[in-house]
Amino acid sequence: MGNLSSSHSRSASRRRFLVAAAAGAATALVAACDRGVEPRSSFQGTDIAGVGWARGFELTDHTGHRRTLGDFKGKVVLLFFGYTNCPDACPLALSEMAQVLKALGPDADRVQGLFVTVDPERDTPERLASYVPAFHPSFIGLRGSPQETAEVAKEFKLHYQAQKQDKDAHSAHGAQQDSYMVDHSTGIYVFDTQGRARLYFSANKRSVEAMVHDVKVLLDAA
Repeated sequence: MGNLSSSHSRSASRRRFLVAAAAGAATALVAACDRGVEPRSSFQGTDIAGVGWARGFELTDHTGHRRTLGDFKGKVVLLFFGYTNCPDACPLALSEMAQVLKALGPDADRVQGLFVTVDPERDTPERLASYVPAFHPSFIGLRGSPQETAEVAKEFKLHYQAQKQDKDAHSAHGAQQDSYMVDHSTGIYVFDTQGRARLYFSANKRSVEAMVHDVKVLLDAA
């Protein structure tokens, strides 16, 4: 009888512990929502909050103004690195970013799309001005010197490499030296309204629906 009573006591204690733990978790979740902090499990993209990279940039936009990430505080930022002669990945990413803004409706005013060229040699401000806003009028093209491009690529852990042939090879084949491809990473970075890197959407794991969902989470938290 004593063993049975002891067993019931342990079972009751375990139930009380589980109830208390569940209540504590619920309280923490409510508190996080009250503070405007979204639960990490709510994201569909890769959560990169707190990483020691992708902290910012200083580049020139397609109108000639110097820009930093701080200029866009108050907005969720979608950032993509590419080049205007890119045949597929770049127009696809910009089109997806434009679809995100369309799906957000009035909240699109709280989102900024940015395109950073990894090919500043060919992507002049004029070229960026005609190319980037064609996907969405609010989109901004950014470029830097070759050295600035290398520095920002390092900060964002971005791979890029121009597939240029040497001059003799071009001359032998009669090819123009400016017709080359650039290999580069094709993910989209997402920053919250405080300018902090929060999410990364790789090309093979993203969808417009997932980006819309995560942008809404960040906007709601703001």
